[in-house]
Amino acid sequence: MASPPRSTVRFGSRRLPISPGRSLLEALWNGRLPILQRSIRYHRPRAPFCGVGQCTQCLVRVNGVPNVRACRYVPGDGDVVETENAWPSPNHDVLGALDLLLPGGIDTLRGFRRPAFLTPLYHQVVRRLSGYGRIADRPGGIEPPAARRIETEVAVLGTGIAGAAALSTLAEHGIASVGIDTSPIAAVRPGVAMLSGTTVAFLPPPRPEVDRPWRLIAVEGRRRGVDVRARSVIIATGGYDAGLWFAGSDRPGVVTAEGALAFTEPNRAPFFRRAVVFGGGERAAEILDRCGPQVDAVVAPGSVSPELTEKASALEVPLYPRTLLMAAIGRRRVRGVRLRSRADGAEFSLETDAVILAHRRLPHPQLYFQAGAEMEWRNAGGAYYPKLGRGTATSQPGLFGAGEGAGFVGTAAAEASGTAAAMQALGEEPPSLANLGRVDAIEPNEIEGYYRQLFAGRRPKGKWIVCPCEDVMLTEIEEAHERGYRGIEVIKRYTGVGSGLCQGRYCLPDTLLLLARLEQRRPTEVGYITQRPPVTPLPLSAFAGLPDESEPTGAAR
Repeated sequence: MASPPRSTVRFGSRRLPISPGRSLLEALWNGRLPILQRSIRYHRPRAPFCGVGQCTQCLVRVNGVPNVRACRYVPGDGDVVETENAWPSPNHDVLGALDLLLPGGIDTLRGFRRPAFLTPLYHQVVRRLSGYGRIADRPGGIEPPAARRIETEVAVLGTGIAGAAALSTLAEHGIASVGIDTSPIAAVRPGVAMLSGTTVAFLPPPRPEVDRPWRLIAVEGRRRGVDVRARSVIIATGGYDAGLWFAGSDRPGVVTAEGALAFTEPNRAPFFRRAVVFGGGERAAEILDRCGPQVDAVVAPGSVSPELTEKASALEVPLYPRTLLMAAIGRRRVRGVRLRSRADGAEFSLETDAVILAHRRLPHPQLYFQAGAEMEWRNAGGAYYPKLGRGTATSQPGLFGAGEGAGFVGTAAAEASGTAAAMQALGEEPPSLANLGRVDAIEPNEIEGYYRQLFAGRRPKGKWIVCPCEDVMLTEIEEAHERGYRGIEVIKRYTGVGSGLCQGRYCLPDTLLLLARLEQRRPTEVGYITQRPPVTPLPLSAFAGLPDESEPTGAAR
């Protein structure tokens, strides 16, 4: 009996097998992180970094559509996958010579002025250095994008621990709810209308004059728009692992803890053999649990937790507490790291083929800002969180915050806050959350002191890329400060930091800490960028198909 034909995608001259429900990155996997693109300004090699669809280092072109995240896209049979911003290929890009020829970077702000007769050529160069690839192909005969409207009592954004607790509580009370999650494989829940693989792009402030004051605009996949009307909204979008600044921090092989966990599933060998983990707490311990035999060392910015010490000792993994990560060694891939002791300033190097950043978790605050909720800077997290009143209530009526994104720490706190948010959405009195762990608002941030000491000493040579999306260098931020520019919004407009496709998720938190030090002001005085929708870049065609106000609605059941 003949075996059924295998589904494949075309990648260059090769045809690669694909598995149902698995991401495109799975098909492109070759035992190590594939280099899928080059950065837009210096053509530095880029490989997957976060593994959860937040960064921009696995962008590919699929069937003529640019900027598709390979880690989130589920391919279909016959898809054509291409790489962009590199010639002839990301592995061997001719324009990569720019990185060597321009060690100090390109002055695209004040340069390109003389001689004047070359201005048209300069304009072409600058445009080329500011794009993410060719615009989408325009084949004829495309049907209008599908769209729909849903009315519900409560919309829950995020279906992790906190979101799941909220949805379960609402289902127990027989309340119609919608669970929305960016993961294409989010679990289906009885009694809940689930929107998997869906991104909420617009969450404006509520309109109190209408029956359902909250209007959410979301996109399923990349084409189907969804207009959700709700009486209450629970934001349980969680957090993500932060990046870190050091020379060569954008090199292939530098990944977040989420990336390391995503790329080391039980049925797949890790892409590294001797990793260095950067972190001294629970997240670093989790990496040792999963990847202990492939970890050569743990480097911590400060002290090391007893749990991590015990795990490292059992695995005979050396610990380097209170140590600065100065540079990644290697051009196309990480081959080592350069470190400096915070105690005595001694410098040394370690061989490694991966750097796993497991030092700090950050919240997703974008939707809170967009909805007009009052925000507060909490020092221990080094980030903005929603300011909560009674229980999980924000300053906006009918908007509640739960889980890690609202500052609740730990599994028990996330679950309890999700339950409390659901009860408040029902109009009931929530249980007391006073004893739950929450990110401290006063305790000093460890990474702030880390950066203060890092920048006080001599820095290694090499490009310190603070914004991988736009190739913005640390020296550009410092130069903007020296020229008298103040505040994060102005610095963003001057340098481009935070204006890339990830919308500042991996550069803005650390930029705020740097500017607070340079300007000798609190981070709240440095400010925050305007959170303009959509929170994630999405095609306009998905919104064009949304029903207008006069069309019938579909209630969530």
